[in-house]
Amino acid sequence: MTSIRDRTAIVGVGTTAFGALYRNLDPERTPYELAAEAFRNALEDAGLAKEEVDGLVCSRMPSYVRMADVLGIRHPRIINNYEPSGRFSGVALQTAVSAITSGLANVVACVYGNNGRSAGAKYGGAIDPTSTVIYDTMYGMTSPGAYVAMMYRRYQHLYGVPDDALAPLAINNRKNGALNPNAVMQTPITYEEYMAARYIAEPLRLFDYCLINDGGVVFIITSAERAKDLKKPPVYIAGTAGAGDMTNFYTSKDFFYEASKDAADRLYSSAGLGPKDVDCALIYDNFTPTILFSLEGFGYCSRGEAWQFVKDGRIERDGELPINTHGGHTAESYMQGWGHHVEAVRQLRGEAGPRQLPKCNVVQYICLSPIVTSHILHN
Repeated sequence: MTSIRDRTAIVGVGTTAFGALYRNLDPERTPYELAAEAFRNALEDAGLAKEEVDGLVCSRMPSYVRMADVLGIRHPRIINNYEPSGRFSGVALQTAVSAITSGLANVVACVYGNNGRSAGAKYGGAIDPTSTVIYDTMYGMTSPGAYVAMMYRRYQHLYGVPDDALAPLAINNRKNGALNPNAVMQTPITYEEYMAARYIAEPLRLFDYCLINDGGVVFIITSAERAKDLKKPPVYIAGTAGAGDMTNFYTSKDFFYEASKDAADRLYSSAGLGPKDVDCALIYDNFTPTILFSLEGFGYCSRGEAWQFVKDGRIERDGELPINTHGGHTAESYMQGWGHHVEAVRQLRGEAGPRQLPKCNVVQYICLSPIVTSHILHN
């Protein structure tokens, strides 16, 4: 794995206007149109022409053929389309890195489009008779949120975690979102407001849940050599690793710890960097407990201690480990991890505006799910 260290770089990022799309739904806009807008923005950001893109990795697209046609990528050397799950934002980057380092492609666009909110998508409530977990539905387990709530209840029981332990995470996201002009939620919340919010799946409250929205996100990856000649400073990929925890259920009795530990050991070894070197962590937060599980699985604190680690401002922008400086999935928008990658690039380039960290040279992306992925990026 050390052979991929700094051989590739993210050279362009683009998004749609998440906040505007949330407030002004347009049911006529398709995932293809949303992704195409983000693709255009990413090309402009990189200073590339679409004819230079010879690899296409999509996620959440009904058809990769249609997506390629919309983008005008007629003859890609590699093309793939991953399922809608957020875990595939990290997998998409890994696919691009593998393609470039192996010589299968030169410039790969990772493309995501989502019209979930205008289409009325709800992650829970409905029963899918074809599901492999149909027997869970009679107990109310019809959504990832319900599964994470059950995992978090176990975590509380094992480690004596109080009812308000998730408050710093939700409050931090909203505080950061207030500094992000592209965020859906730009108003901070207080501790009292967090505690007064209704439960969605107890013990998870309203502010512990991601924001279903429409939007598009694209990041473009090429070789380190090619990156030097482009418009913006390259963001190098020091390392990436993943590990699976495959069952018919979203729950994991160890909170995906074993898979995370496996990925973390290989990632830190190959990148030559570890938690002590990280200036900012972008952690997949479809629900706030995943941040706690991630911090423990990737060695930022011991097992059962993350809920104390995140207290007293440690994860805020001026703290020891700033987390989700863009507002994460509970403030910026639920773009299923794709927006986290864009924030990593903007922080490393010094382009994050009011939320810019004074020192940001190394960023770690982490996604905890049945497919755990993590990368270390640096400028």
